[in-house]
Amino acid sequence: MSRGGQGLARVAVVVRAGAAPMWWLGVVAAGIGILVPGLTGRRIGVLAGAALFIVGMAVVAWGRRKRYVALAQSAARAGKHDVLQDRHVTVRNWRRGHRWWLLLAFLAALGSAFAVPVAGGLLLAGCGVGLWLKAAWLGRRERAGDALLWVRVDWLGGNGGGPVGKAVKAYRSTGIAAGDAAPGGARRRAAALA
Repeated sequence: MSRGGQGLARVAVVVRAGAAPMWWLGVVAAGIGILVPGLTGRRIGVLAGAALFIVGMAVVAWGRRKRYVALAQSAARAGKHDVLQDRHVTVRNWRRGHRWWLLLAFLAALGSAFAVPVAGGLLLAGCGVGLWLKAAWLGRRERAGDALLWVRVDWLGGNGGGPVGKAVKAYRSTGIAAGDAAPGGARRRAAALA
């Protein structure tokens, strides 16, 4: 990163990094929760969980979209000395930075099963799906604009997250073929890399 270059992480990859852990931890917590009768009973727990799944998914998927749009519209072109972070590094940094939060969320979802079975696990899983939806929305914006969105790594903070946090002042953009992640943050297929 000489001559003023910056380390850049893909915005969609940062958003998507928590989707799989939240989904799987939520599914496991809901699966264990179904075995516990709880205070409300399983039927009410499952119905409440379904409602929480939808609410969690919607809140996460549509939350702070105006900020994403504003940062995307003002994105400056990345310089030739900027260093593009690999997808697996971005995902690893996010997951390491949030591992205790994920553990606490999982334990809270399990604990809630004694009151309302399944509900906490489905809420956590819904948040994971919301992150996937938000990453897919970002991917559609990237394809439409024919530019990938990047954020400075040092603005993400110590936990590797927060692509629209207070520290983030602007995004950078590159061509659609830059980096090793497809629009939306998924792994780029081998054929696309060739």
